[in-house]
Amino acid sequence: MNDTMSIPYLIMSASTVVQLVMLLLVVGSILSWIVIFQRTLAMRRARAAHQAFEERFWSGVDLNELYRETPSEQETQGAEHVFRAGFREFNRLMPKTKSPDAILDGVQRSMRVAWSREEERLTLHLVFLATVASASPYIGLFGTVWGIMGSFQSLSMTQQATLATVAPWIAEALIATAMGLFAAIPAVIFYNKLSSESGRLLGKYEDFAEEFHSILHRNLQGRGDAGSA
Repeated sequence: MNDTMSIPYLIMSASTVVQLVMLLLVVGSILSWIVIFQRTLAMRRARAAHQAFEERFWSGVDLNELYRETPSEQETQGAEHVFRAGFREFNRLMPKTKSPDAILDGVQRSMRVAWSREEERLTLHLVFLATVASASPYIGLFGTVWGIMGSFQSLSMTQQATLATVAPWIAEALIATAMGLFAAIPAVIFYNKLSSESGRLLGKYEDFAEEFHSILHRNLQGRGDAGSA
């Protein structure tokens, strides 16, 4: 391959529109990889934190002691955040009402809000990955169409059509297509992977909230039975 057909030369000598398309795809690809690494690490930390908290929770520790040991809500995440929100509401409502249903409804609402915040935390920036995955092929296709249009224009201005006349235009068009796929393929793969992982974690948080709700329900029933006795 001579210098005039090398990829760096074709990129540098491409039309302004195709160069802007390539630049946009490169920026999108770099940002998507930053998101991929950041969210992968965040998912790994979330899985480890959930496992550690569940082991502590089901070890038989007193709930009041566990609540005192947990950091503030700004520092907690996952099931620990759901637990802290629910148990804080439980302690707040216990002195104010004798209705178990009112207490449990308040606890459930607080845990639902905490769960929604965890959903926002886990799915942060995944929309960007989905956008890169869906838009990059079309952006690359736009550069492809522009390059092919340039090849036809160059043909119309020459008396004799040769491969050398259209090859640079076709080459830059194909490079734009390749860059679009290069940006889209990792984004769609990791979007599906990270979405699946976040869905599994959110399912575990929801299961924990249901189990914790059942524990509080049994505790309230036990107190009611003891009081009636």
